[in-house]
Amino acid sequence: MSGRAPLRPAAAGTLIAILALTVLAADQLAKHFALENLPYQEPVHVIGDFLIFYLTRNSGAAFSLGADATWIFTIALSAVVIAIVWLAATRVRSRLWAVALGLLLGGVLGNLGDRLFRDPGFGVGHVVDFINTPWMMPAIYNVADMFIVTMMIGVALLVLFGLGLDGRRDRRAATEPDDPSAETSDDAPADGDVEAAASIDAPADTEKPDSPGSTAKD
Repeated sequence: MSGRAPLRPAAAGTLIAILALTVLAADQLAKHFALENLPYQEPVHVIGDFLIFYLTRNSGAAFSLGADATWIFTIALSAVVIAIVWLAATRVRSRLWAVALGLLLGGVLGNLGDRLFRDPGFGVGHVVDFINTPWMMPAIYNVADMFIVTMMIGVALLVLFGLGLDGRRDRRAATEPDDPSAETSDDAPADGDVEAAASIDAPADTEKPDSPGSTAKD
């Protein structure tokens, strides 16, 4: 268990902001590279079928789900951003939580930027996707998607292992008795009662031994 003190609010917020901006910059630079150098909807085999670049635009979610309701994803992404910022400002003191939420925030901002500022218009923009790994999944994704998926898994693991946003671990499971029969029974005598019972059961010595100076008389 780490003996380091929890992060101060300013430090946690700064760490989250730096990580988020780093991921956002990497995502937007990768999308710019794809738009400038890749043919539209034509596969470019980088490493055989292991890694393929396939430039496309997605109006929906993963696997093009909800393609006709782009504005819903814009609202959902905005809500996630607001929630992470609120947690960063008020509750996050754990370094692991700060890293996970910072990287997640960067991925969400990357796709939210596409929704807000790319064609066909504000709030209904299409996300730029260009990475295809058919051996892993049939979907086409981007750098932001990679951070969103991996950090959602990371958040789930932090919750599973009981690490709180403040850096404290949930010890409730450790304090609960594993064996209910090991608990003290109401019928068991207390220590004082045991001593009292022992004194009652012990035979009293009513006869006094002869004193050393006395002699027996026939």
